[in-house]
Amino acid sequence: MSGSTSVFNQPKPVVKLEQALLDAINAGIAPYPIPDGRKYGYGTAGFRMKANLGLNHVVYTVGLLAAIRAKKRNATIGIMITASHNPAEDNGVKLVDPMGDMLEQSWEGYATVLANTSNEEMAQAYEHLVNETLVDEIRQLQDRPANIVFGRDTRTSGPSLIKALKAALDAVGATYHDYGYLTTPQLHYMVRCVNTQNTPYAFGEATEDGYYKKMANAFKTIMYGRKIHGSVTADCANGVGGPKLQELIKYLPTAAEGGIDIKVINDDVLKPEALNFDCGADYVKTKQKAPPSSKAGPNERCCSLDGDADRVVYYFTDSNGVFRLLDGDRIATLGAVFLAEMAEKAGLSDKLKIGLVQTAYANGASTEYVEKVLKLPVVVTPTGVKHLHHAAARFDIGVYFEANGHGTILFSDNATKTIRETQPKNPGQKHALDSLSASIDLINQTVGDAISDMLFAEVVLAHKAWTMENWLNTYIDLPNRLVRVEVHDRSIFKTEDAERKLVSPKGAQEEITRLVSNYTKGRSFARASGTEDAVRVYAEAYSKHEAEALAKHVADVVKKFGAAPDPRG
Repeated sequence: MSGSTSVFNQPKPVVKLEQALLDAINAGIAPYPIPDGRKYGYGTAGFRMKANLGLNHVVYTVGLLAAIRAKKRNATIGIMITASHNPAEDNGVKLVDPMGDMLEQSWEGYATVLANTSNEEMAQAYEHLVNETLVDEIRQLQDRPANIVFGRDTRTSGPSLIKALKAALDAVGATYHDYGYLTTPQLHYMVRCVNTQNTPYAFGEATEDGYYKKMANAFKTIMYGRKIHGSVTADCANGVGGPKLQELIKYLPTAAEGGIDIKVINDDVLKPEALNFDCGADYVKTKQKAPPSSKAGPNERCCSLDGDADRVVYYFTDSNGVFRLLDGDRIATLGAVFLAEMAEKAGLSDKLKIGLVQTAYANGASTEYVEKVLKLPVVVTPTGVKHLHHAAARFDIGVYFEANGHGTILFSDNATKTIRETQPKNPGQKHALDSLSASIDLINQTVGDAISDMLFAEVVLAHKAWTMENWLNTYIDLPNRLVRVEVHDRSIFKTEDAERKLVSPKGAQEEITRLVSNYTKGRSFARASGTEDAVRVYAEAYSKHEAEALAKHVADVVKKFGAAPDPRG
């Protein structure tokens, strides 16, 4: 990258920062150069890569940006060091905004620019970024404190990355609190708690103890008079979720006390190479089978978290030995069933608008079930949690999950006020109102939380007195197939209609539409990968044979339009 002045809009700073500050930034980043030829991009999950490919440089720049963001928002900003479901040798970093939500999208570009800035230009880039982002109030905000909180998962590269982060925060004089090991959802929770304390919208106590107590108390309230049948085996991907779930269990009533029996497996955080290896939510979802370590018997409930515990999927093996997956689509519909039922019993159906948000990858049968059986609206957004989260926030109660198990439920201020201020007229209405109110506390509304989502699924199953077979049979998934197609240049594949239709290359969508029309309940779309020169093709149809055939034919269309140009012209 050439000088940062070509990226930020002001060739000359309006306000010149103190030379001592600029010198401190340069000195702090000196041990962390960019490896030759590396380029970084801030995506939905922040920065993520092999930890030895200059990630310490990237983390240092994230620390600088977090300090500016904290001043801009006059609030505490969070930083999480994790690579989620990626292999153990990877790591990553992302920023968390004041309400525990993802970094404002317009700032992702600033993060990318700063990460790709050389050490020699870093102080200058920081000065220009301060001027650009704080241009209207810079003279007032220079002395405003920058407060940061951060945590990390169990990867061995974590301590060195935290060292780089602290070097950046020390260089710019930020104040910070290191929470140590946390799940990603716990870090999001802490950020929101810190920023809402002493306000009417207090989210909770910004400690691990506060997190566990809030969740456990809500669980006990919803479970009053109900019983969970059998145990649930929780595969924690040998990640940070293992010890955190073990800690939460101490706060929950046991099965003998009318609570829950959680059998924790894959919670070995002492073997770095075990993280996400042959276990975890991503393994189960992509392999369509239980982890080899699972010893659960027929029809026993199982779930898998991912490495940083922000995803969860359920599954079981039926009486015929067939593996059955209940992924994010299923968890979303389970939650929608319960909340719609409780709203009706509470007499609030007409006052609260409940909706479900999906991506194009959601199985068509789930969409049909929600719209035709539950009679709730469904909104489809582009792939990526940030898109689903914003869409869900438009409902009073917005349910969103990606098929991979990442999702949550949002309650608007209006919904919270209505639920908690409505006076019950009979015991049934009181129980429904109490259950809705406790759901607000049980569900981590800042981000998808595997532990929170697991407990919510368990209480809903208890309320409905459903077995795994009952849950599975609420609707029958249409057979589907996902195919990866390598292409010469993925950027030519552009979409509209929540990524369900190609607008380029010209003519490709017409061919796909014609192919889909040949199959019963056929649906297919193609969208470019966000990380590699490949296109993902999704197809579903009435039978497995038809779904596979449709996927193959659409993949052939993508190959044709995505082939490299003939050098002979």
